[in-house]
Amino acid sequence: MTETFTTTDGLTLAYDDQGEGHPLLCLAGLTRNMDDFAPVVAAFASRARILRLDSRGRGLSQYDPDYNNYNIAQEAQDVIALLDHLGLESVSILGTSRGGLIAMALAASHPSRLHGAILNDIGPVVEAHGISDILRYIGLKPTFKSHDEAVRKLPAAMAPDFLDVPEASWRAFSEALWSVGPDGLDLRYDPALRDAVLAQSAEDGTLPEIWPLYEALATRPVALIRGENSNILSRATAEEMRRRQPALILAEVAGRGHVPFLDEPAAQAVIAEYLDRVG
Repeated sequence: MTETFTTTDGLTLAYDDQGEGHPLLCLAGLTRNMDDFAPVVAAFASRARILRLDSRGRGLSQYDPDYNNYNIAQEAQDVIALLDHLGLESVSILGTSRGGLIAMALAASHPSRLHGAILNDIGPVVEAHGISDILRYIGLKPTFKSHDEAVRKLPAAMAPDFLDVPEASWRAFSEALWSVGPDGLDLRYDPALRDAVLAQSAEDGTLPEIWPLYEALATRPVALIRGENSNILSRATAEEMRRRQPALILAEVAGRGHVPFLDEPAAQAVIAEYLDRVG
């Protein structure tokens, strides 16, 4: 059941809490929300406590009146507020894209609160052409009039990065990202996220490398899921992450770009191995 809590600056954020066992906090990508982790709940709630957070401005959480607060540092602080609300000393984080950046930031800023991390298609180097692709759509309403239309057209629109995706996965993708409005599908996030991304990027659209934050995870269990066709996390960066942390659990998901849906057998095998490791 979805519940809420209040952040230190007064916003109301939504979260979901299901299952029993090792606490695994799921943090979604830049424009995404907790619904992306439905496959994780279905597969792992019998062996882990699956927490899912809608970050500020996404999903069921309150939008921030100041888009400058859509930043990694503030969203990391919101995670700490959630842990305090739940009385949890530490959690593992399953972080998709931006969620993984938050996990790395917490490893450096609040090391005692982070048991370990599973990074879904994100690392210390974010490819510039991937950011350019994000800027082509972030904050803009989709052209699809219905989820049925989206399911029909998404396979062609997202090829060749995404191949052999089941229809059910496309429907889950569409329904998680977009709501149904009077004129067609609409965003389930604050369009001002676009302003935040533009304000926080360098003039050339790049983000700084953050290897020190990744290395802050060195004493913890860490896993990495990479989409074979990712334009955000290069294979070279993934291999360097493994070189720096030889115990890294790593798998590449075939036929997926940025990001894997986490319903793929290869992705779920990584999560299962991580949970085995943390006991």
